[in-house]
Amino acid sequence: MFFTIPTIMTWTRIVAIPFIVGVFYSDWPVESQNFWATTMFVVFAITDWLDGYLARKLNQTSSFGAFLDPVADKFLVCASLLVLVHLHRVPVMVALIIIGREIAISALREWMAQIGASKSVAVHFVGKLKTSVQMVAIPFLLYNGQLFGLIDTHNWGTVLIWAASILTIWSMIYYMQKALPEIRARVK
Repeated sequence: MFFTIPTIMTWTRIVAIPFIVGVFYSDWPVESQNFWATTMFVVFAITDWLDGYLARKLNQTSSFGAFLDPVADKFLVCASLLVLVHLHRVPVMVALIIIGREIAISALREWMAQIGASKSVAVHFVGKLKTSVQMVAIPFLLYNGQLFGLIDTHNWGTVLIWAASILTIWSMIYYMQKALPEIRARVK
């Protein structure tokens, strides 16, 4: 199941990263850089939902796809956050909170899977909410301008990325609490 339609869509999120980053090194006007980076991020973020839907619809789910999907999401988010830090649109502390949590929870999930307790750290509502908020905040911050002449995406993106960082901490605490009984049982 290495080259199914859903898996190829997942791979596109990883392949997209140099293009999103590269836009900001082009000679284009800043507004064009912001527009194209935002457009690419949104299109590739939509593939996150679409690849899962197609995998179920076409009966092309696989353990490799289940592994690659969250990795691709994390790469896309982390690369975008680093670009936003570089552009001074996201504070370093916010990026460290979000990226650090992604690393910590990924490692926790890997360890919990190895000991046969992965269900205790299965994706929860607060984790999904965190992801949703950051997936709106990031394109707003990439765009960094007036949307439809009404929405100041920089201000809204800043509020949302701080909300995402709070949800990030909350979700990390939630997952750690769920894993704590297994950790205590194994560390003696």
